[in-house]
Amino acid sequence: MPSAETFITFLFALTLLEISPGPDMMLTIARGVGQGRRVALLTVLGNVFIAGFVQVSFLVLGLVTVVHAWPLALDLLRWVGAGYLIWLGIKMLATSGTDTRLQKTAKISDWDAVKQGALNSLTNPKSLLFMFAFLPQFVEPAAGPVWLQLLVLGSIQKLAGILSLGSVAMASGSFGNWLSQHPGFLKWQERFTGVVMLGLGIRMLFGGAGVVSKPGE
Repeated sequence: MPSAETFITFLFALTLLEISPGPDMMLTIARGVGQGRRVALLTVLGNVFIAGFVQVSFLVLGLVTVVHAWPLALDLLRWVGAGYLIWLGIKMLATSGTDTRLQKTAKISDWDAVKQGALNSLTNPKSLLFMFAFLPQFVEPAAGPVWLQLLVLGSIQKLAGILSLGSVAMASGSFGNWLSQHPGFLKWQERFTGVVMLGLGIRMLFGGAGVVSKPGE
């Protein structure tokens, strides 16, 4: 494992990552306010466990090399996720205030919440750049197997999301549950969620391109 000094530095960088607003946190807030605590927590479930399993597996299997050799891979992931979020945001804004849509807003399926959380994290430049461009810098080949260090550090990064995003989900979900008891606010619930998703998609579409650096640069 890395030295104590390196590990402490990693934890400090990870803390800064977790407390800074980003696509994962904004989606969790939007889901909590727009759908309630349960959906927000399911979004975190998809974000941390499903997306985390895929990302850590890629990291350990050495796909970080592919990302460094072909930076366009990050851009492609970002564009796909951005398009999906923009589509969701426009759809919500276009149908907000209708009775049928309000029912769907109040009863989004568990699977949709998990799926959207996973997809958002898998296409989140902030999380991807930290894992594939920054995290490997904390690996010390002389300290043990590289794959094991990547597995431990990557797992710690994703599990930290349970504390940070879970707390956000609980707080925003409680407020969302209160809103759901006041029918006059329901359309604004959905519009808020739509605006956040639309803004999140636009930010993801135009941000983060070409920022992956190669080792040693």
